[in-house]
Amino acid sequence: MSAQVIAIDAMGGDFGPRSIVQASLACLSATPSLHLTLVGQPSLLEELIAGHSAVDRARLSIAPASEVIGMDEKPAQALRGKPDSSMRVALELLRDGKAQACVSAGNTGALMALSRFVLKTLPGIDRPAMVAAIPTEKGFCQLLDLGANVDCTAEHLLQFAVMGSVAAQTLGIASPRVALLNIGTEDIKGNQQVKLAATLLQNAKGINYIGFVEGDGVYRGEADVVVCDGFVGNIMLKSSEGLATMIAGRIEALFRQNLASRMVGALALPLMKHLQAELAPARHNGASFLGLQGIVVKSHGAAGVQGFQSAIQRALIEIQENLPERLHGRLEDLLS
Repeated sequence: MSAQVIAIDAMGGDFGPRSIVQASLACLSATPSLHLTLVGQPSLLEELIAGHSAVDRARLSIAPASEVIGMDEKPAQALRGKPDSSMRVALELLRDGKAQACVSAGNTGALMALSRFVLKTLPGIDRPAMVAAIPTEKGFCQLLDLGANVDCTAEHLLQFAVMGSVAAQTLGIASPRVALLNIGTEDIKGNQQVKLAATLLQNAKGINYIGFVEGDGVYRGEADVVVCDGFVGNIMLKSSEGLATMIAGRIEALFRQNLASRMVGALALPLMKHLQAELAPARHNGASFLGLQGIVVKSHGAAGVQGFQSAIQRALIEIQENLPERLHGRLEDLLS
């Protein structure tokens, strides 16, 4: 198997380099064909690496970057004011062919702005979109956009549908069912933007468009790809995460109420741990920026070691499937 080379923005995220370095070394150990370039402050990264034994330095390198983009910095400030940030240097390694993908847990707005500036979009794509896997009763669906584009036209939603369909195909779904997220499944429901997008998708060749889907239908697994603007998608994602956390907390509290509930809880513990592991956000961490001339994966800023590993694994899959090239070919067919 040929080598896969990924540039890691080692300075981004809520937990800083320590967690990212641990995740990177774990991925190197698990994937012999993987090569990583950690981008950031060399002295700090070397110190963190030195704390781990049996590191294969032939597959691990460090690229220096003197600046760090803060999680609360404005994208324009990051774009113009920090030319030597770890995020930008990692993207430039990708642009220059020294890496096949970039993974960052840093500022989302800055990462999107820098990605568009450094890498550019694929022909036929106006705006990149963020996509991630959402657990459902039947497996997973790809939800996009998750916040990169708050205001979208019907044409943008069509482009998102094409990109989401190709992304789902790379994950093994031969003919992904594509749906538009709406407030009802009837043709008369929805705003003008969604209705126009539905017309475009009905006439798009090669897209398995199945119509509208409501929020509860997403979790029933009624579609493999669900398309919406970034405002709606981000609210849905964050609301889902909050609901899952609340339900888990309620169940745990119920099992601790009295002796009888604690006994029932002890019996249910193995099943609860299994379910928790299946639905854990860390296991599915990593949102792809689709539509760029390169593979960029955004890890959740609050992701720990396991979560960042998942983001690297997503980048690996997209490298192996040559996702940008596949997208380029499909976009020519579907948007011509």
